[in-house]
Amino acid sequence: MTLNKILVAFDGSENSFKAVEYVGNIVKHCPICGVSILHVERLPDKDLFKNDEEWAIQCKNNENEMSIKMAEAKDILVKLGVTADVVVAEYFASCKSPFHDTDICATGRSIGLDILRIRKEGNYDTLVVGRRGVSKAEEFLFGSVSTKVVQSAADCTVWVVS
Repeated sequence: MTLNKILVAFDGSENSFKAVEYVGNIVKHCPICGVSILHVERLPDKDLFKNDEEWAIQCKNNENEMSIKMAEAKDILVKLGVTADVVVAEYFASCKSPFHDTDICATGRSIGLDILRIRKEGNYDTLVVGRRGVSKAEEFLFGSVSTKVVQSAADCTVWVVS
């Protein structure tokens, strides 16, 4: 029986891998913890491609690349001593994805808010995010997922790993 559910927001970056390692080092000592590695899909801008076909090919390539990275993240947890059957990798597709037809999807408006929605709906106790290496000016202009999560999270523990 899993009593402590941990959701790790994962974007494939160096900092998200650090967050996975941090969680692994904690959870290997917790037999009642479950870990979900979550990636919220962010589609490339269609305007950067000549046509819809090229865009769709890039979307598929991005998904395949992320699936490989998520499998690596799961392997890291298992190698650190986390039981494989308590680790789940979830790819949360965009509502505008050319490959996924689902009623439950990422809106694309705010990855941070999508992560928080998934955390709440899944009744996760702890949310883990890696801090992206951006300057204060970039964070002010463009925002950051970790900032949005920290500012908006309620009724859960948030770990920010940098």
